[in-house]
Amino acid sequence: MRLTRYTDYAMRVLLYLGARPDRLCAIGEIARAYGISQNHLMKVVNDLVRAGHVASVRGRNGGIRLGRDPSEINVGAIVRHTEEGFGLLECGGCIIAPACGLTVAMQEALAAFMAVLDRYTLADLLSQRRGLAALLGMTPAAV
Repeated sequence: MRLTRYTDYAMRVLLYLGARPDRLCAIGEIARAYGISQNHLMKVVNDLVRAGHVASVRGRNGGIRLGRDPSEINVGAIVRHTEEGFGLLECGGCIIAPACGLTVAMQEALAAFMAVLDRYTLADLLSQRRGLAALLGMTPAAV
């Protein structure tokens, strides 16, 4: 299964914020750390804010931070939120769809994939917070 760039960016934002729980972060700072588009990241962050996964503080000293504890942010729930559809196959116009077992197999595979993601929280992904922070160029004092 291939996830969209949107989901990838959402997870990157959450990991970055989880590695920096002590302060507000700027979207530009996150974009620079990952070398990705700030404009695209802004759309992702706005969506995460609306969903309550990220909190936004407006103003001169504003920024973003996690909206809830990392142990309360489920990876499977994030993927379901950020992915528009999970159609692994386009069976609608296929003449063998009514008798094809591939559709059932793919549905089972997707369920297994999501079951694995449902077992993880953001806290689990942050188990090596110091290593993650170092790779993102964060200073040790900030971690």
